[in-house]
Amino acid sequence: MSKVTLGLIQTAVGPDPKANVEKAIAKTIEAAKAGAQIVCLQELFRSCYFCQVEDHKYFGLAEEIPGPSTAAFCKVAKEHGIVIVASLFEKRAAGLYHNTAAIIDAGGEYLGKYRKMHIPDDPLFYEKFYFTPGDLGFRAWQTKFGKIGVCVCWDQWYPEAARLTAMQGAQILFYPTAIGWHPSEKAQFGERQHSSWETIQRGHAIANGCYVAAVNRIGHEAPDGGAGLEFWGQSFVADPTGMILKKASVDREENLLVQVDLDAVDTQRTHWPFLRDRRIDAYGEITKRYLD
Repeated sequence: MSKVTLGLIQTAVGPDPKANVEKAIAKTIEAAKAGAQIVCLQELFRSCYFCQVEDHKYFGLAEEIPGPSTAAFCKVAKEHGIVIVASLFEKRAAGLYHNTAAIIDAGGEYLGKYRKMHIPDDPLFYEKFYFTPGDLGFRAWQTKFGKIGVCVCWDQWYPEAARLTAMQGAQILFYPTAIGWHPSEKAQFGERQHSSWETIQRGHAIANGCYVAAVNRIGHEAPDGGAGLEFWGQSFVADPTGMILKKASVDREENLLVQVDLDAVDTQRTHWPFLRDRRIDAYGEITKRYLD
């Protein structure tokens, strides 16, 4: 099977985790019935983006993986014959938490997890308070509908993450995301910020000859009652040449369904052989922080 339909679930998020999960399941089933075969949910879809504030109460949102959410989505995957990527707040142990994506195959099998490797600490993105950096490395999974890699949000800015995932044979890179504008900055910087986000990921598609699927949320969220963040939506899929095949709106909930042809990965990598021509003998210093 070379042609596969991706389903990107872009929604707004409310204050009730149970309701958010129910919505995510309903949207996933809706996408499956419309033809989606691999469904990816946005980052931390069970809750508001709580990392805008440093508050210990939000650790109560975390759960084990596998756990109740993965069990629910394994059931959906089995009933509808779809692959699911679900981004969750993982409680690994007391005082040890991760921003984690669970990968579920079309038979309902839990394949494994990816723990977010790059953890930001910026105004209203205080993730280092909550998440320990991932320790499972960059991974790819063979699913019924193709070999996929998953990274999470801040990982999408790092070409090393995309390269190491693609080097394991990933044909599609999924990036569950929660990114938005500071309302006070939107007029001055908003267009440039969004363009940078989109461009870097299109670059990953080109450099690695694979599809890239980025899934973002929508809506304004201010869990502390402050100015909050305005999430910019615009989930998209780019092909191995970096062309955007389809993009969601900035402010509407929608299931973005995009058919991709996995044969294009082999064609692109054969005609633009970046993996062949890499000078792996000359890259040793890439593991250093900086070359003084």
